[in-house]
Amino acid sequence: MEQILSNPMALLVMVGIVSIACQYLAYRLKLPAILPLLLAGLALGPISGVLDPDALFGDLLFPLVSLAVAIILFEGALTLKLSDLAGHGTMVRNLCTLGALVTWLVATPAAYYVLGMPMQLAALFGAIVTVTGPTVIVPMLRSVRPNTRISNILRWEGIVIDPIGALLAVLVYEYVVAAQSAFEHTLVILLKVVAIGFGLGSLMGYFLGTLLRNNWVPHYLRNTAVLTLMLGAYAASDLMSHESGLLTVTVMGIWMANMKGLDVDDILEFKETLSVLLISALFILLAARVELFTLAQLGWGALVVLAAIMFIARPLSVFLSSPGSGLNWRELAMLSWIAPRGIVAAAVSALFALKLESFGLVNSELLVPMVFLVIIATVVLQSLTSKTIAKLLGVRAPYPNGYLIFGGSRFARLLAKDLVDKEVPVIIADTNWDAIREARMEGIPTYYGNPISEHASLTLDLSAVGKVLVLSPYKQLNPLVTYHFEHLLGGGSVFGLSQGAQEGRASHRVSEEYARKLALFSESATYSRLASLVAKGATIRTTGLTETFTIEDYRETYGNRATPLYALGPQGKIHICTVTHEFALEAGWQVVSLIAPEEGAEKAADGAPLPDGEVSLG
Repeated sequence: MEQILSNPMALLVMVGIVSIACQYLAYRLKLPAILPLLLAGLALGPISGVLDPDALFGDLLFPLVSLAVAIILFEGALTLKLSDLAGHGTMVRNLCTLGALVTWLVATPAAYYVLGMPMQLAALFGAIVTVTGPTVIVPMLRSVRPNTRISNILRWEGIVIDPIGALLAVLVYEYVVAAQSAFEHTLVILLKVVAIGFGLGSLMGYFLGTLLRNNWVPHYLRNTAVLTLMLGAYAASDLMSHESGLLTVTVMGIWMANMKGLDVDDILEFKETLSVLLISALFILLAARVELFTLAQLGWGALVVLAAIMFIARPLSVFLSSPGSGLNWRELAMLSWIAPRGIVAAAVSALFALKLESFGLVNSELLVPMVFLVIIATVVLQSLTSKTIAKLLGVRAPYPNGYLIFGGSRFARLLAKDLVDKEVPVIIADTNWDAIREARMEGIPTYYGNPISEHASLTLDLSAVGKVLVLSPYKQLNPLVTYHFEHLLGGGSVFGLSQGAQEGRASHRVSEEYARKLALFSESATYSRLASLVAKGATIRTTGLTETFTIEDYRETYGNRATPLYALGPQGKIHICTVTHEFALEAGWQVVSLIAPEEGAEKAADGAPLPDGEVSLG
């Protein structure tokens, strides 16, 4: 153990291993990753004394934390499209503006009077705790499953308020720093910081956006160029005016996110790999710096401040933001309870605490433990209670009966359109823009991109989705999508198309476990066969069964021309056809099949015929 404690390389590797373990634990338990990361940091730092970040990094600790926070704020700003403020309802816009202001005005005096923080420090604390964040909101929504209106409001509030809250915290910090100078210079210094932050941020955002939009940077260098130039802008801004870099990168990200003709989705996906290693390790290091005696020093006053934030600031901000939203009191009550703090709050507070140490501000050491206490308390308490509260209020969404269809082929669009016409929630996801465009023109809800990316996890609304149909030709991506959503939605929730007889080299065959999941429709219903049938004019038809028109009559009418897709029970429940389950069809049921044209009946004869009296249904 002594060798590990004295070996910087061993400590760095240990932090990396622990960060990955925390991410995996959060994935398995479906918890926000920030919770196990912060708890691991406390265990390694103040509790066991194994990790001392100040001794490990020395003078490099501050620059490393600064650059990591710059990356976090830049990535958050890239998700902020100004159209989202107006495009997702009055409630989201009000919560991210008026609501944030209310939270700030409540948290600031609470910290000032109860904890004895100086007013500048209390104002900074109030600004930091205005943010929630999608990384903590989304896992909670999956568990709680509130209705669509609540879910959309909370999801978009978390995305939009991250950069807005961070920008507010940066501006307050700049005022705090400026206020340390002589009074006559305070306003001049603040205006200089704001001018450089907005000016250089806008200039670099436009410059980098133009480089990418005109493809002047090779595709393989796009992510590296964006990261390097962003960090360069941060450093240059700090050199021009001390502490203006965070404002610069935030404005830079917002500018690029709203630039016409610029697609930043691939840049956002690049952040996934970076965050697992860099940002995950960052929070372990930040938590490891918290001292236990400082936590004890907070005393009962910390609980009073926490109560003010949770039971006064949040309900008040929701109430004042609600006029014109059309929400009832139950929905407003649910919104008032769910507001966990996340990654931006932890990172910004730790960075500013490091910076404030050099100014000798009284009680500045209280900032990080108080923010971390708010994060842990809101995440734990709200995660444990929100499902019960949603049930009591009657705002939980019904059991999800919708479908996510991965793949936007012509057959997939036909199936999706048929389900949409029956008022079944459907989303088509694909990385092919042409397929997504066609689906949108047909009025089908879509997601353009990889449905298992972090961007999708934050923005793709799965609250109504209970099953996933994998209908894409992407043989390398299909298994990843299958296992991802099986974990997310539960076993038996994902179905894929058969790949036909497995031939060729063993390395080209799929595993038996995965092959069992390829049971959609029938053994002969491969991607190529369905595509061929649709190309030859096959259509999807719904046929009702009665006492006089039974499944035998249906089979006699269509024969090999029919590929059963799903059946509707008398109560309207959908049963997807699969190879592994059979279900007797009786009067009152409806059968939905892909019907080949009559002239193509013989060519379609390689398909399995309808069984006598039964259809394979899941």
